[in-house]
Amino acid sequence: MENDCLFCRIVAGEKPAEIVYRDETVVIFKDINPHAPVHLLIVPVKHIRSVNDLEESDRGIVDTMFFRARDMARRFGVDRSGYRLAVNVERGAGQVIFHLHLHLTGGWR
Repeated sequence: MENDCLFCRIVAGEKPAEIVYRDETVVIFKDINPHAPVHLLIVPVKHIRSVNDLEESDRGIVDTMFFRARDMARRFGVDRSGYRLAVNVERGAGQVIFHLHLHLTGGWR
């Protein structure tokens, strides 16, 4: 855990979040500033700064992130209507919290 990382603190239970799923690999919670009716953040338990910092041994984490995103889209009812998965990489692309995370947004009419 990185002490100054907000997502590490949420994963550790030190900061509040509306967690909708947790397992040994990922924690999924609602974004506190949603950009869509459904806006979830899929965050690995392991601190990985960004996509640029992925190692070969992290392949299973990335797989799990996408499969849980699929599951959450079904659970929140956006799997058929459509949803977006996005990863911002580095500040120039909009990454604000430097802990790898996947945005799942959907639910627009």
